[in-house]
Amino acid sequence: MSGPATGRRSCVFSLRALLACLVLTAWNGTKAEAQTLTPDMLRPVAGGFVSPQDLPLRKLAVDDGTSDSAGDAIIDDGRSNSNAPAASRVGQVPEYGLPPASGAADSGFDSLNRTRKKPKLHPGQPKPKAPAGPGSPVPAPPPVDRAGYARLSVPPSQSANKPPIPPAMAGTVTGQPPRTRLKVDDDPFGAVGDYAGSFLIKSAVELSGGYDTNPGRTNVPKGLPFWVVAPEFLAVSNWDRHALVADLRGSFTGYGNSLPPTIDGAVSSAPTDVSRPNFTGHIDGRVDVTEDTHITSQARLLVSTDNPGSPNVQAGLARYPIYTTLGGTFGIDQNFNRLDIAAGGTVDRTVYQNSTLTDGSTSTNDDRNFNQFGGLSRVSYELTPAVKPFVEVEGDSRVHDLALDRNGFARDSSGGYAKAGTTFEFSRLLTGEISIGYAAREYVDPRLDPLQGLLTAASLTWTATPLTTAKFYSTTSIDETVLPGTSGVLTHTYTVEVDHDFRRWLTAIGKFTYGTLDYQGDGRTDTTYSLEGDLVYKMTRNLWIKGTLRRDILDSNVAGASSASTVVMLGVRLQN
Repeated sequence: MSGPATGRRSCVFSLRALLACLVLTAWNGTKAEAQTLTPDMLRPVAGGFVSPQDLPLRKLAVDDGTSDSAGDAIIDDGRSNSNAPAASRVGQVPEYGLPPASGAADSGFDSLNRTRKKPKLHPGQPKPKAPAGPGSPVPAPPPVDRAGYARLSVPPSQSANKPPIPPAMAGTVTGQPPRTRLKVDDDPFGAVGDYAGSFLIKSAVELSGGYDTNPGRTNVPKGLPFWVVAPEFLAVSNWDRHALVADLRGSFTGYGNSLPPTIDGAVSSAPTDVSRPNFTGHIDGRVDVTEDTHITSQARLLVSTDNPGSPNVQAGLARYPIYTTLGGTFGIDQNFNRLDIAAGGTVDRTVYQNSTLTDGSTSTNDDRNFNQFGGLSRVSYELTPAVKPFVEVEGDSRVHDLALDRNGFARDSSGGYAKAGTTFEFSRLLTGEISIGYAAREYVDPRLDPLQGLLTAASLTWTATPLTTAKFYSTTSIDETVLPGTSGVLTHTYTVEVDHDFRRWLTAIGKFTYGTLDYQGDGRTDTTYSLEGDLVYKMTRNLWIKGTLRRDILDSNVAGASSASTVVMLGVRLQN
């Protein structure tokens, strides 16, 4: 249909729609409100006209307070409460800065001592070691990968060689290795030595002077001033195989004056010139044939005189006769796992100078010269790395240049010893060797009784504290004598020494020595006591100052043979 009817029909539909809207509005019973301008309408983000909780692209994770939506909500709350009064601070404890450990990582240092997060380990991966104990540095945590597991290997960039830096900057530059800590010097004032090729050489000399109240060790004392020169030399090889060590030590004691030739109208038992030398040196060598087979050798030299106060000293001497003992040892050392067998042969030659008397004449000492040939064997077994017991047997024969001595006795003899003991090392606090055995010697002359007795030998070191060390020495020897009807002298010596460092540069040394001399066949017995105190001031590695005070006592069962002496000495030690 066309015409006016069509226009009327459109108007009717429009009126019907308008009436329906008016009926709905009246039925709601509320007034229409205009649209209000809110902050969300001005948000310069996608979906800014929609509230954050209605965003279709909102995050589903739990909000941690750092998202943009939460921040806007906080801003909105702050704006809505901008006119509210501020909270009262009366009675509240103010807080400044950041809370404790707020910036620490999960595995880093935490001032609140909270449990650190431990990295996860792959199956079969070794666990990191815990600190050794209180005071030990805590190892750095191992690096982890993106999954939180400890890395199985270190990247090449961390282990690659890097250019060196000055020692003062070590440990302070990022990416550079930390500076290696040097080993603490156990003896900061000890001699350093010099290298000559593959040998480390140390040398020293002591120059001392003092006063001795009885240098001749006579029953009637007569004091004299004295001086001492004592050189030392030590050379040690630094080879991967084989070894060579030379240890040479000597001294010479000189006196400014002489002793009188007679005392109380009788010939003095001491020489007028009591100056005497002393030298002890040995050179040890080892050839490593295989890992378990070693050839050992030693060359030794001893230069000395009879001890002052000894009955072997001839009356009316102008000076002490010097004797020299030159010898050597050649042997082999074989290891069988923990079993060690060593054997060798020894040769020694002892020669005495002629005696010079106060009247200018001389007296021969050829009857005291002798050669000694012997052999020794030692078997040891390593029970533990710290305990190694052993058994040692030695036998020798002495042949004198003259068949009969000055008194008509044949002094050729044969003898030896057997002893058992152990070497040990208990946590490096008590180390050394101790043994006990029996020694005996028989003489060709039937008038001379066999010489025999208990044998003790020890060399112990006890580190009581890092500043205090105690040492104990014990030796036993069978010595020759010229006394008629006397087989020989069985000598036992025991020494206790204590060293204490008041400071590393100030050391006090106390020493006590006890000895017995048994002249078998004569009935004479001598007992010796020696008490010594030393104070060492170590100025530098090369210069020491040493003071000594010593008291020597000889107590004999023979009338007129006892003596006593006090020695005071001050000197310097030069070493390198």
